[in-house]
Amino acid sequence: MLWLKALHVIAMVTWFAGLFYLPRLFVYHADTQDSIGVQRFRLMERRLFAIMTIGAAATLILGIAMLALAPTYLAMSWLRAKLILVALLIVYHLYCYKFTVDFARNRNAHTSKWYRGFNELPSLLLIGIVILAVVKP
Repeated sequence: MLWLKALHVIAMVTWFAGLFYLPRLFVYHADTQDSIGVQRFRLMERRLFAIMTIGAAATLILGIAMLALAPTYLAMSWLRAKLILVALLIVYHLYCYKFTVDFARNRNAHTSKWYRGFNELPSLLLIGIVILAVVKP
């Protein structure tokens, strides 16, 4: 179980690295006008999304594996609350995909300022998830 937990945390760090950086790329991409810069951001966003999706999948698979080994944890309210935050994180991840596709198709509808606000959401979710996982209130 401890190996699963360690790998789960490593995968989660990979996922969050992408969740923190991809929206920051959106901030800069939204202000970019030159075609070389636009192409560079498209490539970076596509590659980063792939890496963070691997981190997300590994995080979820390892989390499910831990629950399969210890299903009684599902009775604990802190874990159920954590899983709700993880579900919100998945929704955020899917929105990142949508925005990556929008930029790739020249259909961005948001300003860099909007993406700055969007970029703060994973920080709030991370704080909640870590407090629930460590403190178990």
